Amino acid sequence: MLLIRNGYVKTITRGDLPCADILVEDGKIAAIGEHLEAPEGCEVFEAEGMLVTPGLMDAHTHIGLDEEAVRWEGDDYNEMSSPVTPEMRGIDGINPQDEAFRLALEGGVTCAVTGPGSANVIGGTFSAIKLHGDCVDDMILRDPVAMKAAFGENPKGCYGQRDRKKPVTRMGIAALLRETLAKAKRYAEKKDAGEDVPFDFQLEAMLPVIRREIPLKCHAHRADDMLTALRIAEEFGIDITLDHCTDGHLIAGILAKKGRPVLVGPSLGDKSKFELKNKTFETPAILHKAGLEVCLITDAPVIPLYYLPLVAGLAVREGLPEDAAWRAITINPARVAGVESRVGSLEAGKDADIAVFDENPLHSIQARAKAVFVDGLRVV
Repeated sequence: MLLIRNGYVKTITRGDLPCADILVEDGKIAAIGEHLEAPEGCEVFEAEGMLVTPGLMDAHTHIGLDEEAVRWEGDDYNEMSSPVTPEMRGIDGINPQDEAFRLALEGGVTCAVTGPGSANVIGGTFSAIKLHGDCVDDMILRDPVAMKAAFGENPKGCYGQRDRKKPVTRMGIAALLRETLAKAKRYAEKKDAGEDVPFDFQLEAMLPVIRREIPLKCHAHRADDMLTALRIAEEFGIDITLDHCTDGHLIAGILAKKGRPVLVGPSLGDKSKFELKNKTFETPAILHKAGLEVCLITDAPVIPLYYLPLVAGLAVREGLPEDAAWRAITINPARVAGVESRVGSLEAGKDADIAVFDENPLHSIQARAKAVFVDGLRVV
């Protein structure tokens, strides 16, 4: 048992409590309130003068697949043998021994959605995982949470510009995606009708997308790529998220009408390719003002995951309300990943994934996580 006492508690979903306690039992939050009694034998962490928040979460990373300091040997996040590889499972490439996990925890980040990169038109499945553990099977919150798809420069550059194989153009990307979705839809219809259809590994992997059990996780920076993703989603009646959303501020009204989740970032760093020419930290504020719930992402290791609070702080500086910024790195990514019943806010019954900061990390670059708990276990 654990009692975190006298902290400034930011619950995210139920307001701020200026001086409150959190009681943890069996890895879950048992109670939140003032003057809670410490049961006999309970460990007590004194949080007076500190900010207590849910463990932070990023809805789009490649942590464990694109590893720290071993970029070539640790590059297990792009299966570039074919532009269409839905049968790839991100969990089979995750290395929990990657030091990025420890560094993320030290930054107060306890959960992440991670999976394949964006070289392929369809790249494989993402998972939501806890960032503490030695075996990925024991770290999974939900698997799969999404199927990766990519538009624009990345698949074009990997295939079309390199060896002149499809896709060479944005049209080719859309065509390959449509072809795969059409085949998967027919495959699903035949199976649902009880027909004896030959087993197809790739189409089996696409069934959760066709049946709207998971969304297509669409890597799209440019406005036209986002609109193509939306067009295809409507054609096939599937769910999608718009990941990166760099040009989102240019079509905020359209995106608001569509109402799809927008995952913005990585906004820190240079404009390393043409698609990023409109990149700005103003995008989250503009999309929020348009009525969208925004997630802020690092695309780690593009931006190290421990910089997630810094990313949120910079978005606040450029107009995103602070409460919206906190939601963008806690409850919003949890909802996008379908794990909001367990993480993303401080509420009785949820997992005791908790970060304790010496000051507000959205205000000060000097802020540090003084303690981090995952399932009630102190890991920092």
